[in-house]
Amino acid sequence: MNSSGAGLPGITYLAIMALLTSIGALATDIMLPALGMIGRDLGVGNINHSTLVVTAFFLGMAIGQLLVGPLADAYGRKPVVIWGYALFILGCVLSMFADSWPLMVAARVFQGIAASAPRVIAVAIVRDEYKGRSMARIMSIIMAVFILAPILAPLLGQGLIYIGGWRATFAGLVLIAVPSVMWFHWAIAETLPREHRRAFRPRIIADGIRQVCSSRMSVVCLVVMGLIGGPFIGYLGTARQIYQDIYGVGDMFVIYFSVGSVFAGAGSLLNARLVLRLGMRWLAGAAIAALTVMSAALWGWMLLDGAVAFWLFMVWQVSFIFCIGMIFGNLQSLAMEPLGHVAGLAAAIFGAGSTFISLPLSWMVSGYFGDTVAPLLIGFAVSGALSLGLMLAAGRR
Repeated sequence: MNSSGAGLPGITYLAIMALLTSIGALATDIMLPALGMIGRDLGVGNINHSTLVVTAFFLGMAIGQLLVGPLADAYGRKPVVIWGYALFILGCVLSMFADSWPLMVAARVFQGIAASAPRVIAVAIVRDEYKGRSMARIMSIIMAVFILAPILAPLLGQGLIYIGGWRATFAGLVLIAVPSVMWFHWAIAETLPREHRRAFRPRIIADGIRQVCSSRMSVVCLVVMGLIGGPFIGYLGTARQIYQDIYGVGDMFVIYFSVGSVFAGAGSLLNARLVLRLGMRWLAGAAIAALTVMSAALWGWMLLDGAVAFWLFMVWQVSFIFCIGMIFGNLQSLAMEPLGHVAGLAAAIFGAGSTFISLPLSWMVSGYFGDTVAPLLIGFAVSGALSLGLMLAAGRR
């Protein structure tokens, strides 16, 4: 266990953990350019409903995490990750050949359930070997590598669409998943010894849940991750419409979206440099405060001026994504710090719980989307203010 922050793991470890962590981002961002086409081809009446391709995946991830966390604590990290990848590949194939909208949504839920395994267990693997500020530093570096996914995935998706239509995006995910799971199997050792495993029994799981919920700061971090994640998922679902329908940038959408993603990596790298000195709670709180003020200010500007110019939206976008790069890694590490003995279950509860909070908020942002970015700004301003209040209240106790 490394808690001092004296050393960093090797490049191979960081790259593989980033791959595991990025599976969800890849599976959503790669098809952002195709959402409209998928909706039209499968007979979706309201184009806003095509964002269900994104939210169904996140719903599946939320459900799956509640299962894979206890399984990883009972049977080890590696077997559950490998099975998760295998089922994820099956989900990609089902999505690729979906010929109706209900089948597509169901396949995406299944795909999300499977993708929850590598996503959650990557956090548990890091927690098995690091804790506290040291874990936050490692997670920040992993997130900086991970951010290549939302940078490259829309570009890759656009290229695949030109080659083979929207169904080719799922084939691309298969081609990424197969070498990823093989590399993980060969390069990463099991991090949970047999003597530290917890039986997969209802009583044992219930005891672990009680321990997770007994940590006030961990619960606050879960809620805050959900509050901030809601409008962020809403942003992912409506990004194509914002860029193409409101600002008319056409196929340049993927470029502008990727530019924003670069700033999340910058935020993560800055966090890795500062976290050992300033701490997780301070950095997360400062980033949430900045995100809240920026969103409220732009919302106020919109009320006065009636519109948000494209350059002003881009300034806000790169700024809020920079803050996102400093928020989630710190919150995850802060939440996991006292729970190393139930790391798999804890990571699952945080992932699932925050997603269940995020999804209704994201549906509100997506559902009210029209010809304005106001729902997005309101979502971040209100969620950010609530999050900041919770963080401040928890810090006083």
